[in-house]
Amino acid sequence: MIYQDEDFLQLSGLQHFKFCRRQWALIHVEKQWAENYRTTDGAIMHKNAHDGSFTESRGDLVITRDMRVFSRTLGVSGACDVLEFRRGETGIPLKGREGLWQPYPVEYKRGKPKEEQALFFEARLCCEMPRGALDYGPPRRRTEVDFTPALRQEVRALLEEMHALYARGSTPKVKPTKGCNACSLKGLCLPKLMRSKSVSAYLRGAMEGEQ
Repeated sequence: MIYQDEDFLQLSGLQHFKFCRRQWALIHVEKQWAENYRTTDGAIMHKNAHDGSFTESRGDLVITRDMRVFSRTLGVSGACDVLEFRRGETGIPLKGREGLWQPYPVEYKRGKPKEEQALFFEARLCCEMPRGALDYGPPRRRTEVDFTPALRQEVRALLEEMHALYARGSTPKVKPTKGCNACSLKGLCLPKLMRSKSVSAYLRGAMEGEQ
């Protein structure tokens, strides 16, 4: 399937969807948002990574930031935190540089390393690469992850589900978990109170009741 520009989803939504399908729908379908310590701290962490004017060369290593990417077959667009190019026997040519350069994506995350989060890399770069890394902090530590066929297939399955929900304008119901306490949208989600209503409908009804 080939997606048109107006059907593209945000690559950043993959992380929300993996964490909680309802959280993703609140943000990307219903356009709800709220900040907490974790979201603010994460934004600060990504600020330097998304400096598109930054390029650094260290011999056989070239480091770029905020490279824009998209895929019409996956229907997604966005940017990479950091993309390293390492000169070797495989890879792609870079303008003004000799030889081939293998892309190596690096994503910045907080918390404990989770191997399944590596699947976000494959969609972000929209090309096949053998491996990438998750950079967790603080303290800074890099965890390398292989991009296996299973991870690539998981990305495709997640995106297909996301497109289906987005097309229907649907916000799925979920069972509360321990992760709900750390979610910045906890006050908007209210899963125990809403059995059939969307958050937008609930808030609209509450506002009308106050008038």
